[in-house]
Amino acid sequence: MNFKLYILFLFTTTLFAQKVTTSIDTTRNKIGAEFQLTLKASVNKKDKVVFPKAKNFGALEVIESYKIDTIKSNGKYELIKKYGLTQFDSGKYNIPRIQILINGKPNFSDSLKVEVNNVKVDTLKQKMYDIKDVAQVETSSNWWKYVLAIFFLVAIGFVVYWLLKKYQNREKPEEIVYTSPIEKATSLLQQLESKELWQRGEVKSYYSELTDIARNYIEEEIEIPAMESTTSELIFALRKVANQKKLKLSAATLENLEKVLKQADLVKFAKVKPLDFEIEEDKKRISSSIVTIHKAIPTEVEKDDELEAWNEQQRELARIQKLKKQKRVRIISTIGIVLGVILISILALIYFKGFDYVKDNFIGHPTKELAEGEWVYSEYGNPGIKIETPKVLKRMDVTKILPKEAYAVLKEMQMFIYGSMMDSFNIVVSTVKYKKETDINFDTVLEGNTKTWESLGGHEIIFKQEDFNTDKGITGVKAYGTMTMLDKIQNKSQKLYYEILLFKQDGGLQEIIVSYREGDEYGKKILERIINSVELKNAQE
Repeated sequence: MNFKLYILFLFTTTLFAQKVTTSIDTTRNKIGAEFQLTLKASVNKKDKVVFPKAKNFGALEVIESYKIDTIKSNGKYELIKKYGLTQFDSGKYNIPRIQILINGKPNFSDSLKVEVNNVKVDTLKQKMYDIKDVAQVETSSNWWKYVLAIFFLVAIGFVVYWLLKKYQNREKPEEIVYTSPIEKATSLLQQLESKELWQRGEVKSYYSELTDIARNYIEEEIEIPAMESTTSELIFALRKVANQKKLKLSAATLENLEKVLKQADLVKFAKVKPLDFEIEEDKKRISSSIVTIHKAIPTEVEKDDELEAWNEQQRELARIQKLKKQKRVRIISTIGIVLGVILISILALIYFKGFDYVKDNFIGHPTKELAEGEWVYSEYGNPGIKIETPKVLKRMDVTKILPKEAYAVLKEMQMFIYGSMMDSFNIVVSTVKYKKETDINFDTVLEGNTKTWESLGGHEIIFKQEDFNTDKGITGVKAYGTMTMLDKIQNKSQKLYYEILLFKQDGGLQEIIVSYREGDEYGKKILERIINSVELKNAQE
């Protein structure tokens, strides 16, 4: 876990056989003045050395990249590369370790600390000028966005109205009036053949229209709900009519009709493709069945109460099915309208309020929940650090992590954490007591932090440092800046802002580290509330 490295840098030092040495002409300079950083690589003649080409080293800007000088000494070659660096903001800065490739393998320079001081201005010698009048400044307004949004909504409304009007007023095709069902069926069969659907490969459409013609004829001529009935229901109804002598239909006629209807079902639902001669035969069977049914209808048909009741029942069933279908259409339309309104509302909120507003209030934001949740004020470590946090910090068992040699130096160590460097928010609180009086160097501790972050995947570490005092007057050091942290598992990077507070009492060390994703306003508020709440228990208490 990441917190192991936080522990190890407190008391361990790693030595490297370096091929690269680092130096700088001065560690203090005025704003805008040049720091000259020198990197020396001691290599053999055949070694390939690549120095970095960068615009910035940490918070310092590279204003000049000098040519490489070469010095031959004792069979070795010393390559000297100089960079001119500057900074236009006062403060203490950290020049991070710089990667130099030697034969494709990375080698790193030492990190250095520099200080940029303000330029003193003597107002007695400086020529003064009169104060100028206030100039009028034209401020930009976002009114055009609202006008554009209103115009966009009006345009959408007009297009919808025009489409609906066009749909309602479109000219309906003139209906052909047929004198009888048999005339209609015969005419539609002729029209179907003229379309040449199955010849063009549209077999499914052909069978669909062919069977619809037959079903419509039966429904209009015999008053059987053929369009809503399945193949088996339709044949059953026709046989019932034949059994009751309403129609004189032969078994062969019904079998031919049933065969074509089943073939059509296979074509429509099982994607069966009949041969050309089979399609021709099916067309002849439908035509023959329609003509046979027409001839079988007597001139005067006596009403059969039982059959009429059955037909009425079928018509009622068809009506109910039609109502159910209409209800489904209304439900789907209503859902579509609601979803459309929701989508338009979300887009409008994103346009006027911004995506962050929608994300924070509707999708969710982890640091927002931390900031607005119930906070905890507690004391951690020895000497105690009193601090307010959005969650209770978890104690880490450092005894299982410390190397054996650490026990010869440390008397006591305690660590409490929440989250990790790859989470949206991370807090580390630690206290250390040494067995013997130890002179703790804050610069060394901060450099250890930097190396720890680099080993975890951190780079482009910008570092500033200043004094910090608690409300009770305990003096310490505050370090802050940004870094880019690489998640080695997911191979993703995120930029973090961090702050570190360091205090030392009676040879012991107290440390607080807080980090969050840069640009997260809720993370910034949480950090400020945490830092403002810090109070230390005196080591003598």
